[in-house]
Amino acid sequence: MSCASCAGSIQSMLLAQPGILQADVNFANTSARVEYLPNLIQEQDMQKVVRSIGFDLLLAPAASREEKRDAIQQEQYYKLKRKTFFALLLALPVLVYGMFLMHAPYANWIMFMGTTPLVFWVGRDFFVHAWKQAKYRAVNMDTLVALSTGTAYIFSVFTLFFPEFWLESGLEAHVYFEAAAVIIAFVLLGKLLEERAKSHTSDAINTLMGMQPKTVIRLNEQGEQQEINISDVLIEDLLLVRPGEKIPVDGLVVGGESYVDESMLSGESVPVLKKTGESVYAGTVNHRGSFQFRAQKIGQETVLAQIIALVRHAQGSKAPVQKLVDNIASIFVPIVIGIALLSMVVWFVFSGEHWLTQGIMAFVTVLVIACPCALGLATPTAIMVGVGRAAAAGILIKDAESIERAKDLDVLVFDKTGTLTVGRPQVTDSYWLDENTVHRQVLVAMERLSEHPLADAIVSAWQKTETLALQNFESITGKGITAEHDGIFYLAGNQKLMMLHEISLSESLLQKAAEYARSGRTVIWFANQQQVLALIAISDPIKETTAAAITQLHQAGIKTYMLTGDNGATAAAIAQQAGIQHFESEMLPEDKANYIKKLQAQGKIVGMVGDGINDSAALAQADVSIAMGKGSDMAMDVAKMTIISSDLQKIPIAIRLSQLTVKTIRQNLFWAFIYNLVGIPIAAGILYPSFGFLLSPMIASAAMALSSVSVVSNSLRLKWKNIGSAK
Repeated sequence: MSCASCAGSIQSMLLAQPGILQADVNFANTSARVEYLPNLIQEQDMQKVVRSIGFDLLLAPAASREEKRDAIQQEQYYKLKRKTFFALLLALPVLVYGMFLMHAPYANWIMFMGTTPLVFWVGRDFFVHAWKQAKYRAVNMDTLVALSTGTAYIFSVFTLFFPEFWLESGLEAHVYFEAAAVIIAFVLLGKLLEERAKSHTSDAINTLMGMQPKTVIRLNEQGEQQEINISDVLIEDLLLVRPGEKIPVDGLVVGGESYVDESMLSGESVPVLKKTGESVYAGTVNHRGSFQFRAQKIGQETVLAQIIALVRHAQGSKAPVQKLVDNIASIFVPIVIGIALLSMVVWFVFSGEHWLTQGIMAFVTVLVIACPCALGLATPTAIMVGVGRAAAAGILIKDAESIERAKDLDVLVFDKTGTLTVGRPQVTDSYWLDENTVHRQVLVAMERLSEHPLADAIVSAWQKTETLALQNFESITGKGITAEHDGIFYLAGNQKLMMLHEISLSESLLQKAAEYARSGRTVIWFANQQQVLALIAISDPIKETTAAAITQLHQAGIKTYMLTGDNGATAAAIAQQAGIQHFESEMLPEDKANYIKKLQAQGKIVGMVGDGINDSAALAQADVSIAMGKGSDMAMDVAKMTIISSDLQKIPIAIRLSQLTVKTIRQNLFWAFIYNLVGIPIAAGILYPSFGFLLSPMIASAAMALSSVSVVSNSLRLKWKNIGSAK
């Protein structure tokens, strides 16, 4: 594709096919995302459609797709490089003769011989692509170049062979070979610089892909080492990692230990100790030790492969503002052709003696200076760099919309357990009114059946306790659990559960529970059908980074809320430690989603940060959803952003990155629009009546080439902007 109009043409053609429900073509990263009905259309049919208008669609298995695409892009780049070299080589003597030696003997013939191969060999693709587009009544950047250079070349050839036609009319027989030659050379040079700059917008992806080694050491049953290709690794293979090596696939350590640098996944620079029973991930770097591990996930199933797929998906997605730009780009070229024709007619009518040459030059210059490429590149290149920068900082962003929306956040709502707190609750105190072995065994047996994170704390506290058989176990969302043993009904949960079953709560018990809660601990009530048997105090301290992150968000003008299912006293204690002024306690999952709706109804842009299944509804309701990487899979599936390391200080970084990315998009769009709004009237000759100034088509082609390069370069500046502590 040569410009945003190409992407628009392909998208329109795909959408016109029966069976295609949705198609998004991204000019910046040359990708297409298509939603289709396989019973109506196949991938090969789409490929034929795309080829029919002069482009191609790469179809390859997922495992080799990236490799093939990179190979094709590299081949195209070197082909463009060769063409640019020959174009400059041929255009230089033509330019010298056209500008300084125009009256030298055989000057016109020398320029003709230099320009002809340049137009028909080096610049052939412009005409081929323009013709294919024209057959479908479509136009793009190639159309502009083909029309402008073709007009200058044909006019010059006619003048060369039939000079008397102009001389008999009293006009000078002037040729414009140098315009056609230099335009093609400059356009190719601009494309080359643009491709080179665009390749840097994918540095983050390339870095991630380079993290996986090509070979690995496999150990057989006799313990012998064998170096194999990474594609030959099978699940359950025993692999050896030596000091300094990268870990090839995801697995579980079964022997040895070492510190592993997981910064490429989590953004954390401190190495993590890995020993028997712990997971290791592809792409992370082993330090000085050596260990063996069993392969558990290979190929596209590794965490690294999924991150790469997620980042690539986000880089290929379109921000809401891009849809407006696409609409403008789709009508841009026809409008430019109209302006070029109009300016030529105006020159024909009003310019007097040099009406013909000035009219044709104005026509050529308007076509050359117009640049839909800059418009097309303005948003996606900034998104690609922004998403890649986020991935390097340990923040995975699913789509462009969330990175655009995050800068507008008014309110950020936090879940408590596992989000603000460490997420590893421990029993700190227990107060038994009737402690005996059976009661403790019943409590532990009930908690073993529960999926709540606090249940693990109780099971861990009495992990050697023998279990008992239970009947009629039931989990009551937001309240607790109930079960029967030997015909006796038991319940464990919060105070609401006790009140629901009309269990008597004495004043002394309430005071004891309040005492626990005031210190930020969660209280689990355990009772049978007659009375309370015990109070269990569970502590889950806040993370070291929580208070600092909340302070940074407040400094950025963002209000913070905490919503928790815990009781009011515990919630108040945690909120105070975190520095959060607004909190709501004893909330069910649907209450959290409704609370976010209420904030949105007040006109606020609301973000939600959570890690559990019970946060999923609230995450789905929020304008910007952020999941903690060590939380549940469902929360990460629903959320548009994932903080891999669970470090809350990444959230201010994500918001800062969002602000910088959107600022870059606006700068790009501003300069792209201004360039065309100012350049096209000047090219048409608007300054000639007042100042006698006419823009040369050669200068116009250079300006057009530089406009695209400047937009991409501005996007690349994002890579070096200060976004906080992330490198």
